[in-house]
Amino acid sequence: MAFLQANVYSNILEMEVSLNIVLPQKTEKKIGTATKGSLSDVPVLYLLHGMGGNHSVWERRTSIERYVADLGLAVIMPSTDLGWYTDTTYDMNYWSFISEELPKICHELFPQLTKKREKTFAAGLSMGGYGALKLGLAKPENFVAVASLSGAVNLADRPEDLLALKGKKYWEGIFGPLEEMQGSINDPMFLLKQLVADKKEAPKIFLCCGEDDPLLYGNKMMAKALSEHDLEHTFETGPGNHDWIFWDQWIQRVLAWLPIESEKKA
Repeated sequence: MAFLQANVYSNILEMEVSLNIVLPQKTEKKIGTATKGSLSDVPVLYLLHGMGGNHSVWERRTSIERYVADLGLAVIMPSTDLGWYTDTTYDMNYWSFISEELPKICHELFPQLTKKREKTFAAGLSMGGYGALKLGLAKPENFVAVASLSGAVNLADRPEDLLALKGKKYWEGIFGPLEEMQGSINDPMFLLKQLVADKKEAPKIFLCCGEDDPLLYGNKMMAKALSEHDLEHTFETGPGNHDWIFWDQWIQRVLAWLPIESEKKA
């Protein structure tokens, strides 16, 4: 595997953005992890950070590079600040960047990456879990599977969860008036209903959350809604809280769940 650190310019954000990238590389090592992945049409996972994190946090807090070594999977880890994968009211369009511009930048810089839906995935934790689910529901034509680890996936229905973290001014800077969040593009429940109404092909969805996590209730409600709409999904809970002990363990479960053709799974 190759681990790359890049600074790219976003025309949408009008600023430099940092990325960490794990790319399959054919290697032969006497000691370590030899890899033999394909170097064309490479499946790709967009892996999103949570609040307080950035492009480096998955690499620093987990063994993500080692976990994907035998999967032939590229991992793109962008920094999106505290923008909640949203086109904010203060004119920083993080949603447009992550959903439209970032894939174009990555395909320009790394032409070996697949452009096929059936090989493109998104996942994230907490704020990033919200972002990954939003990508899957709002852009189902681009993602075959998305995973949310301890995601804030029902926040439009539970503004009290938001206000427990930061003040109202912050959240309204991101989303606008909180009372108008329901029924908007920033409401995953609304995106779910819209996807079903439009009869679009939904991605496979994986939700997981720790049994002691304050976001567990919201994840249960999202899982219930997915069941009611008969969408293919997996919802699992286990011991743990809203922390890296849980996420390091469960990202391995997510990787095993992803529909990847690989030497390890063969």
